[in-house]
Amino acid sequence: MRISQIIGPRRSEVVEADDPVPGARQVLVKVVASGVCTSDLSVWRTGGAGRQASGVGEPIRLGHEIVGQVVATGRAARGWSEGDLVTGLGGQGFASLAVLEADRILPVPDHVEPALAIGEPVADLYEALSRTHMKAGDRVAVVGLGFMGLGLVQLVRDRAPGLLIGVDPVPAARQRALDLGADLAFAPEEVPADYRTMEAGQADDRRPDLVMEATGVTSGLKTAAALVRPFGTLCVVGYHHKGDAMMDMDLWYRAATIVNGFCPDQRRLMRAMDEALDLIASHRFSYASLVTHRFGLPDVDQAFELMDTRAPGFVKAVLEP
Repeated sequence: MRISQIIGPRRSEVVEADDPVPGARQVLVKVVASGVCTSDLSVWRTGGAGRQASGVGEPIRLGHEIVGQVVATGRAARGWSEGDLVTGLGGQGFASLAVLEADRILPVPDHVEPALAIGEPVADLYEALSRTHMKAGDRVAVVGLGFMGLGLVQLVRDRAPGLLIGVDPVPAARQRALDLGADLAFAPEEVPADYRTMEAGQADDRRPDLVMEATGVTSGLKTAAALVRPFGTLCVVGYHHKGDAMMDMDLWYRAATIVNGFCPDQRRLMRAMDEALDLIASHRFSYASLVTHRFGLPDVDQAFELMDTRAPGFVKAVLEP
């Protein structure tokens, strides 16, 4: 098989490797599409320097957002047959073949293009949103309108918010949020004062009940925290990889609830993925406007570079081996 691996900072190569063999409870899939994720960006930038590898000299092989067609199954991988198109949780998906756990995959909805049915990212978002206990009619703000933030805009819109605000410094990102159903969109420094504070004599508190942060940077957390109303909720969905992400302690005085949007439990993610794929099947969620670039395996560095620079017109790249 062919597989991409990192050979240095910002450098990958495609090599030939032995075809993997599925274990008893695994399936082997021909990779049809594999999303390029921001959570892998820091590893690509550094070439894996300082990363705790599982073995000395083991190559760094990325790609965990996989859609593939089953080509072989382990003896105990019940329910799956050759030819099934599946998506799920996995790894080393920047390849022509990949092994996935049989209980960590789901069927791709009928009549949905594989690149638009990647299950892992939308499962992350769906699971995070579900833990905020958002109700119909709530005022909601999404801070950070990259791929994850625009996905959240769609999921929030499906739950009938009373008001949906998008916040991002990039005009094109704000326009995409409006196109996907946001009611209002602002640059961080242009959010009107009455969505950040309640002035004396003001009749009602217009600050959001729920703020979803999807920036992955401390400045984004600061912006998001400033919007939360008293007794409201801040959900941190952005990938804050390392260091100290400072939290505004004024949230304490507002009695705000802070929800960690990360989920380490794969069983919960699979339940969320099942629900999210139903949304895709019923056209209530779509990657169609979010997958802006497609590449072959040899061009993965170009995909990361576009993501790293947040190039004009870029939202999400998918590899199609």
